[in-house]
Amino acid sequence: MILVTGATGFLGAELITQLTAQNLNVRALKRTTSIIPDSLKENKLIEWFVADINETESLADAFENVTQVYHCAAFISFDPKDKAKLLKINIEGTSNIVNLCAEHQARLVHVSSIAALGNAKKGDQVTEKDFWEYDSKVHAYAISKYEGEMEVWRGIAEGLDAVIVNPAVIIGKNAGFEGSGAIFKLVKDGLKFYTDGATGIVDVADVAKAMILLMQSEITAERYTLSADNLNYKDFFAEIAKGFGIKPPKIEAKPWMLGIAWRAAKLAALFTQKAPALTRDAARSSFNLSYYSNDKVKKAININFKPLKESILEVCQALK
Repeated sequence: MILVTGATGFLGAELITQLTAQNLNVRALKRTTSIIPDSLKENKLIEWFVADINETESLADAFENVTQVYHCAAFISFDPKDKAKLLKINIEGTSNIVNLCAEHQARLVHVSSIAALGNAKKGDQVTEKDFWEYDSKVHAYAISKYEGEMEVWRGIAEGLDAVIVNPAVIIGKNAGFEGSGAIFKLVKDGLKFYTDGATGIVDVADVAKAMILLMQSEITAERYTLSADNLNYKDFFAEIAKGFGIKPPKIEAKPWMLGIAWRAAKLAALFTQKAPALTRDAARSSFNLSYYSNDKVKKAININFKPLKESILEVCQALK
């Protein structure tokens, strides 16, 4: 039996779609409050199982007869107020998954993040050999994903059969306006500014495809960066604007501008009682010039990533 955590999420749903397309039965983990995507509701190959990765009793029941586990469940936030929740879900929850995989001798593919990778030497791309170093200014999400990945390496050291993937920013038409979809909404709503930063981007279908190929391979105790290509934010926003048929952002935002913006957003949040639209961590990370190499995964599973222009256009067409 194949177990997928975070099954109702953006990546989890795509992964299950691809697994069941191969006529594979899947036990899909969901919380009591999770909403099953319409695309999965009538799928007879899915066994929905209510459990929480932080509640070991219910989670242990989900592992009955399980031989393969895809751990997609995670909490994403750049709000400092969410630090405790990030650490609990992304570290403790992953530790529970690792322990149960070891107990049941199940093979694990764990979804980490490029946030858990280190910084490359000046002028080079980030690779799997660049290990994360603690920085007092790093955001809690990066800490949680790094420490979560360390739980998997701890399991591997104890004999666990596992592979780790570190996806870049994941985009796809089914994200809606949540997660990476929020970037598309900002541009669609007339965003005027861009920052002098860059990052790796990848289509959700390619992430799921790579995970399945790695699970079905004999590879173990390795990690792989999943990034189709690197884009400067200016070019990324321009491609999105092109997809919507609107003008791209033209004004380069300086650090002091975003410094004012995140403070204003924090103040506004005090009155609205909602999470701030922009946080200090998110503002700071938008100026990072981070370029990621996908050479290792290409050589390992011979995958060809979908061109980003094609992916971005598909998302824009779905959101129009």
